[in-house]
Amino acid sequence: MTHITLFGNRFSGHSYKVRLFLALTNTPHKYETIDLMQPRTERPAFFRENARYGEVPLLIVDGQPFVQSNAILLYLAEKLDMMDGGAAHAQVVEWLMWEQSRLGSSLPNLRFERKFKKNTDPAVLSWLEGRLRNDLDVLETHLTEGTGFMVADTPTIADCAIAGYLYWLEDAGLEIEDWPQVSSWLTRMSQLEGWQHPDVLMV
Repeated sequence: MTHITLFGNRFSGHSYKVRLFLALTNTPHKYETIDLMQPRTERPAFFRENARYGEVPLLIVDGQPFVQSNAILLYLAEKLDMMDGGAAHAQVVEWLMWEQSRLGSSLPNLRFERKFKKNTDPAVLSWLEGRLRNDLDVLETHLTEGTGFMVADTPTIADCAIAGYLYWLEDAGLEIEDWPQVSSWLTRMSQLEGWQHPDVLMV
């Protein structure tokens, strides 16, 4: 990988998880911000031509586009020889799929409704919060029974994926201290060389 450019947005945890991985692996790259408040038809032409679904993140590697955050993480990990195809590989992929369908949906949706929208039906907020609490309970149980990180005693792309929005949990109206194992794991992530909070890394 010679020339890497990541297109993202400061409020996007899906963008953050990719840039976090690039930072933790000390992978040189260029970062460009996409204004998500702009109508999709008014975003930069290069972005529109390469972001197949009109979303961030978009990763360009030597001119080739890659989209969807967890697919990007898999691609990068394979390029850096961090996926061996064994049982741990399968567990990493399992957590990526779980994050995509569960936490990567419940948390950003509740965060959006509470931080940016304001006038959401209380019944909708209650449903979203219940779903998020269930997801956090799953993480809490896993981290209580498992190793220091999601799959092993060292971080993988599963950790980057699942951490994507969790540093903004307060924006969704919840306190991370209610899930002490998750809180401790996030602290371990923050102690890794290259780590930065999304409010810093994504500016």
